[in-house]
Amino acid sequence: MHARFVRGAVRSAAVVAAVTGTLTWAPAANAQPSEPTPSASATVADTPAPDAGSVEITTKDTAGDGLPGAAFLLLNSAGQEAGHGTTDAQGKLTFPDLAPGIYRLKETASNSPLHEVVADQDVIITPGVTTRLTITDPFKAAKVLLQAKDDKTGKLLPGATVNIGTGTSTLLILTTGDKGTASGELPVSSRNMEFWVKQVKAPAGYDRYKPSKTFTAGPGAPVTVTVTNTKTATSPKPHPSDKPTSKPTGTPTPADTPGDGTGGVKPSAPDTGTADADSSSTAATAPDSDSSPPTPAGSLAHTGADATPWIAAGAGILVIAGVVTLVAVRRRTTTESEPDDNSKTN
Repeated sequence: MHARFVRGAVRSAAVVAAVTGTLTWAPAANAQPSEPTPSASATVADTPAPDAGSVEITTKDTAGDGLPGAAFLLLNSAGQEAGHGTTDAQGKLTFPDLAPGIYRLKETASNSPLHEVVADQDVIITPGVTTRLTITDPFKAAKVLLQAKDDKTGKLLPGATVNIGTGTSTLLILTTGDKGTASGELPVSSRNMEFWVKQVKAPAGYDRYKPSKTFTAGPGAPVTVTVTNTKTATSPKPHPSDKPTSKPTGTPTPADTPGDGTGGVKPSAPDTGTADADSSSTAATAPDSDSSPPTPAGSLAHTGADATPWIAAGAGILVIAGVVTLVAVRRRTTTESEPDDNSKTN
């Protein structure tokens, strides 16, 4: 009886609920959690992430040889480290699993006493692609010390300028300072290079060193280059006794100086470098003396020295004439005395 009553009460409650529309399980429904269902979470987890990229570095020198042990640092666009490492025995290094974007690559050490590090550079990482870079570390420059010296005393000379180069290219220009030296860095592209040196300007008071010298230099090695100069030859200074004087050094004679027609001595006029026609015309208009004939126009003026041969010739003629006269007189005397001797005989 009691069981029937319970079943009837349950039926009555179900009928009332159906009629009034009230959900008796509403509190239980409101207690369900608000997180997504397991099926929604799986959908989000299955969304694929962007593909990663990588960068592969190969480090060499200018001769093409790999450089092991070179150290690199990789920074992302925010300046944060994205990786670091050193090259292997073949000079290779790889940075894997990099998100696409722009990175900054820095070489922090070359691990070689002969090589310099390269400048920083940007690297673009593309999704799913390996970016390959070849880094060429340059050789360290050779350190050159230039000296200019006096070839006799070895004194260092300032103001000497030289060009240094290889082939047809000038790589370095140096000028010695107050101490007679100059220094600079000479770029090299191999472990041993030959260079030429040519002086283009000599120190003051010296002749330019004209030969072209050669020398060998290596990466990072110091080398000294010396050029020698000879003093410029100078003309000797005139001796005080060599200076011309305005006073005559001796007394002129008539044979050396033409007369003035009064028996006095007339000094010779200095040579002014004018044409001979001027002096000849003067001599033609001013006769020398009564015994000397006038000088023909257009000829050089005659001096006493020019008349000496004529005087000697005249003296010779006079001597000959005297001899001839003496012979004639003796013959005449002999002829006149012959009749007297004949008359005495008869």
